[in-house]
Amino acid sequence: MTAKSKQTDVLRFTETTDLTIPTLRILDADGKLRKNAHEPVIDKATALKIYENMAYIRVLDERMLAAQRQGRLSFYLTCTGEEASVVGSIAGFKSHDMVMSQYREQAALRYRGFSSEQFMNQLLSNDLDFGKGRQMPIHYGSHELNYMTISSPLATQIPQAAGYAYGQKLAGKDACTICYFGDGAASEGDFHAGLNMAAVSNCPVVFVVRNNGYAISTPTSEQFAGDGIAPRGIGYGISSIRVDGNDILAVYAASVEARRLALQTNAPVIIETMSYRLGAHSTSDDPSSYRNADEEEIWRQKDPILRMKKWLLDKGWWSDQQDHQLKTQYKKEILDALKSQEKRPSPPLSDLITDVYKTPPLHLRQQYTELLNHIAKYPDHYLPNPNNSGHQSALTQVN
Repeated sequence: MTAKSKQTDVLRFTETTDLTIPTLRILDADGKLRKNAHEPVIDKATALKIYENMAYIRVLDERMLAAQRQGRLSFYLTCTGEEASVVGSIAGFKSHDMVMSQYREQAALRYRGFSSEQFMNQLLSNDLDFGKGRQMPIHYGSHELNYMTISSPLATQIPQAAGYAYGQKLAGKDACTICYFGDGAASEGDFHAGLNMAAVSNCPVVFVVRNNGYAISTPTSEQFAGDGIAPRGIGYGISSIRVDGNDILAVYAASVEARRLALQTNAPVIIETMSYRLGAHSTSDDPSSYRNADEEEIWRQKDPILRMKKWLLDKGWWSDQQDHQLKTQYKKEILDALKSQEKRPSPPLSDLITDVYKTPPLHLRQQYTELLNHIAKYPDHYLPNPNNSGHQSALTQVN
């Protein structure tokens, strides 16, 4: 018997409707403070940094989506519509906290200081790419910015985040881990393993689940029958909160408090942000096949960037002229970075067999030799990179 369970003489099954977690909202869709809502303590500099990063990611997504359609990069995932969920949460953490993300949180990396050139290096897999061309586009990572490299398998970062946070606790660090994932990842087994590990081992990790309505084409109504994802945290003994993911103040306030709780109690916390993916799942997806334009338009009226802009205008911290200048600046910055970094050479071919071992073992060296021999035998199948020469050249396969 659970120690905290009270005894009863009544035969009654607990229904799903017995536990419905409310959604914290501080700002209305028009950017006005809700009646009885408490505005979080946030200074002008932090507020403007948050807004500027949200605006930057919207421009980056628009430019990179266009670049993918032009054939300048192979793949991309946008954050469109979910900027407040990401920027509002990362703003509540410190630069020395570890970030483990899924694949739609490039805004968190930008908030930490990732440059336009660094984004392009990774997306284009050139010789300055931190991943050395061995990752898919949008699989960012930065040791300097405490942003763990993204991996393709869904939800693997959840138990990893619990383990990393446990290590932070053992080391006595005044730091925690923030772990991002979507509602689809919450349907994976790693979600349950990670949450249980975090709860039982008292790991200072904050799980931020972006409930955006769809796991690619599968709506949440077909993923689970319960009241969203936050109640699952309570089932594991984890403090949980649900917030309006398009309300920047609600997300920020919840994140600041979640970090404080995680460090003060050495325990995990869950934040479920209720939002909507305005764009396609990826550049390989067509959302019109599983949702209608009317649904999208309803959520466009709740645009998190526009909501925050109205709040800033009302406070006198921002102007329409500043807004225009900022977005014009970002468009130029991003396009200039794309043009310059796409001219860079690819990583050397030898990078294929480095980094896993201190010295590449015999079997990898043999495979590398076989690859070089194959290239020499069938040179017409490959296009040498004109910026490099010799066996260290990076070669792009054409056929």
